[in-house]
Amino acid sequence: MPSNARSEKLIAKRLKFRDLQVLSAVAQSGSMAKAAAQLGVTQPAVSEIIAGLEHMFAVRLFDRSPRGVVPTTFGGALLKRSVVVFDELKQSIRDIEFLADPTAGELKIGCPESISAILAPVMETFCRQYPRVVLHVEQVDNRTLELAELHNRRTDLVLGHFALSSSDDQLFDNLNVEVLLDDPVVVVAGMRSQWTRRRKIDLTELVNEPWILGTPGSWPNRIVSEAFLARGLDEPRISLMTISVHLRADMVASGHFITTFPSSVVHFHSNRLSLKALAVDFPARPWPLAVITLKNRTLSPVVELFIQHVREFTRPLREAKRARTAIS
Repeated sequence: MPSNARSEKLIAKRLKFRDLQVLSAVAQSGSMAKAAAQLGVTQPAVSEIIAGLEHMFAVRLFDRSPRGVVPTTFGGALLKRSVVVFDELKQSIRDIEFLADPTAGELKIGCPESISAILAPVMETFCRQYPRVVLHVEQVDNRTLELAELHNRRTDLVLGHFALSSSDDQLFDNLNVEVLLDDPVVVVAGMRSQWTRRRKIDLTELVNEPWILGTPGSWPNRIVSEAFLARGLDEPRISLMTISVHLRADMVASGHFITTFPSSVVHFHSNRLSLKALAVDFPARPWPLAVITLKNRTLSPVVELFIQHVREFTRPLREAKRARTAIS
């Protein structure tokens, strides 16, 4: 295996971008023939490039079998770095496009469905200000935030709530986590509900009310369950479990149901969705809303522009939080 400076220079001169493209195509398809079809070349040409790479590095990059090919440990190491090469090249192209037209570009955002109500006003103002920027939003798992999407560079950033213990810190070793604000869970009812007219509500009064909550194990569900158990109460009666913000909002607006939302949802949409946070003695548990990006990855100017926009948009909520803290 080449290891000295002379060998590294030799490899640098011989290694071509096309070689890495072929390597990636073979790994993804698991077949020399399928990779050839995907790239529009012959199978012997693909086999020759892979053989040339193996000769260059003096290691076997793929294990062959009648069922196809699988990357070896060496092949996996080269593939991992190849992803970075492809990504940096794409990012440089996006930078050039942005320099040519600072009002245009593309941005890939990962977010859980549960914050779609928060993201909507952010994106509305951003799209109006930068109409030639195309935003791609992919739904990710609210519990894990699908951090693999960032590691695989399929998204530029993930925007979402997280509530992870210190034992999960290793999940963030290669990530930048910028907390925008603490967005605690609040108990919510529709404007037509009898509960919205009450200035103070004891938790015991809500045990037998029909609740709409998220999926089992979700952070809001855990907070509700712990709040009732702390008072020595049975868990509340659940009529519906769903992660859909729109379904919950529509049903709660009828006045017959109770649910939970991040406080930001009530802040941005109380009038439009006919919602009101109830005056319940409910435990305040931190639930950070954060922007997560990959460390050591060059962010395009469009991504940085969007992150700055989110910071400015959420500033009033941060300032209101500080003001309430100062008064208390």
